[in-house]
Amino acid sequence: MMQTDVQLFFSCDDAYVPFLAVTLESLRANCDPNRRYFLHILHTGLSPENIARLTEAFDGGVFSIAFHDITDTVEAFSARLHTRDYYSRTTYYRLFIPDLFPSLDRALYLDSDLVIQGDIAQLYDTELGDHLAAAIPDTFIEREESLRLYATNRVGLDSSEEYFNAGVLLMNLRAMREYGFQNVFLSLLDAVKFNIAQDQDYLNVICKNRTVLLGREWNTMPFEAEKPDTKLVHFNLDNKPWHKDNVPYGGLFWHYADRCAYADDVRAVRRSYSEQQRRQSASETRNLLTLARAQAADATENARIHRQICRLVPQ
Repeated sequence: MMQTDVQLFFSCDDAYVPFLAVTLESLRANCDPNRRYFLHILHTGLSPENIARLTEAFDGGVFSIAFHDITDTVEAFSARLHTRDYYSRTTYYRLFIPDLFPSLDRALYLDSDLVIQGDIAQLYDTELGDHLAAAIPDTFIEREESLRLYATNRVGLDSSEEYFNAGVLLMNLRAMREYGFQNVFLSLLDAVKFNIAQDQDYLNVICKNRTVLLGREWNTMPFEAEKPDTKLVHFNLDNKPWHKDNVPYGGLFWHYADRCAYADDVRAVRRSYSEQQRRQSASETRNLLTLARAQAADATENARIHRQICRLVPQ
C-alpha cells in the first residue's frame, strides 16, 4: 500500500503515564525516519503537568502528539461500561475511535504496557481489505484450558485460536463506520455482560470472521520464550517488570525505561510496589481463570448470550 502518515492511538490516565512514556520511547527508537507518526492520547482528565511533560519529551522530529479529552463521550455511557478488578474505563476508549475521528480511514491502537522492537509502521501498513481489524491471537488464552473454553462457549468463537488480544489493534475505521460499529457495540453492551476481558470480548464478537490475524511477533507476551524476531512485547496481566523481578523481556523494558523522560517515576513505582500488592495481583489472575471456567460451563446463560449476539451483530 502507499505509505501514509501513521496514526497511533493510546488510552491513558495519570497513573499509567510513566509506562506510556516507556512505550513511546521504544517506539521512537525503532521508527522509520522517513515516516510521520501522529500520537493520539485519549484521556478523561490528564493533569496539565503530565500533558506538558509528554509534549516536551515526544512532540517533534517524526512525532506529533495530540491529547484528546473524551470525558463527554465516556460520561454519556459511563453507567453501561462495567469494569472488574484492575480494569478501568480506559480500556473501552478504543471502541469510540471510529466515530470520534471521522476523517481517518485507519488507526493503530496500542496499550501502554508494551515495548516496541520493530518499526510499527510495518504493522500499520497491513492490508485490511474490507476486514474491520487486524490483530494477533492471544497466547494467554491458548495456555489456559478455562480461557479456551470461555472463548468458544461464552464468546461464541468457532475456535479459541481465533480469539485475539486487543492491546495491539489495527482498526479499519472506514469499514467500522460503514458497519455501524459503535451502535452495534452499545446495543450489545446493553444486552450482554462480558466480564473476563470486557471490551476485548466485545471486539472479538463484533469482529468475528472480519479480522486479519497476524503473527505473534507483533504481540509477544512475557511468558513466551524470547525470540530474536520479536517486534513487540506486551506486559499484560500481572507480568509487569515495574512490579516484580525476573519477568521475561524485563531487561528490554528497563532499557527503554531508563532512557525515557519518566525514568525516575518508573523506578519509584518499582521500589514502592509491595509483596502484598504482588500477591493481590496474582490472586486476581487466578480469580479470572476460576470465573472463566464457571462461565464457560454455564450452558443456559451461554445460549442466551449467543441468541442476543445473533440478534444484534450483523453477519
